[in-house]
Amino acid sequence: MRRIDVTGAGGVRLAAWEFTDPPKPGGGGEEGERGRPGVLLLHGLMGRASHWAETARWLGSRCRPVGLDQRGHGRSEKPQDGPYDREAYVADGIAAIEQLGLAPVILIGHSMGALTAWQIAARRPDLVSALVVCDMRASALGSASQQEWADWFRSWPVPFATLADVRKWFGEDDPTLERPMPARGEFFAEVMAERADGWRPVFSRHQMLSARETWVHDAHWEDLALVQCPTLVVRGLDGELGRAEAQEMVRVLPRGVYAEIPDAGHWLPWEAPEEWRAVLDPFLESVLQG
Repeated sequence: MRRIDVTGAGGVRLAAWEFTDPPKPGGGGEEGERGRPGVLLLHGLMGRASHWAETARWLGSRCRPVGLDQRGHGRSEKPQDGPYDREAYVADGIAAIEQLGLAPVILIGHSMGALTAWQIAARRPDLVSALVVCDMRASALGSASQQEWADWFRSWPVPFATLADVRKWFGEDDPTLERPMPARGEFFAEVMAERADGWRPVFSRHQMLSARETWVHDAHWEDLALVQCPTLVVRGLDGELGRAEAQEMVRVLPRGVYAEIPDAGHWLPWEAPEEWRAVLDPFLESVLQG
């Protein structure tokens, strides 16, 4: 991966990651690279661009996949006072698309990143050619949901002594888990850093709550209805986005398509990578051929 710095809203420094190899001499150079369809991969709350590495690898044969560490995440700046509101995240995404020359871009977002993606598509349809929404609800989640998250953050047994402890707690021992989920353990191992006293998250849990606070109390159907490009809504059978709501999202979207992956939940691109690719491939093919 190759890091490219992006200047986000308010001058916040964001780390974007080019997943494909730089253009080779005599192979078309920068123009050849820019001629490939751009894809911007947006992680969810607590995630980072590197989570998309496997998806980016197979996208790279025909596209130019770029992952963005969103503000407060990964290697991007984490301003103490934010802002961590919807406007900032959307403006950051638009800045990345424009500064990296990705338009018209295919946006692929997971969870909060999917909300950011469809809000970008609603506000700047000129920048977006297609959209993939992975397990994100359009309805309001409410205050009780926010309190549950605050309680969950407090339950983390940080610092973790080893990365194996991280994988075990998030993949097996977390009381909120209904069944063991190794992919979840791996996901969280990716967002930990070793400190003097052990392994701690690379993000501030307080900032994550602040970011979540700005969207859990609102519904986002109006933005969804403004999305003009082809949009794939993907859910796992055990995900947070229920079937009825997902199908209603597809109905509200002017050009919506529905896909469901069995034996997967919220972390479906990592729980079921082959099935994830199987639903994305035909959708992307139709977009690229269209």
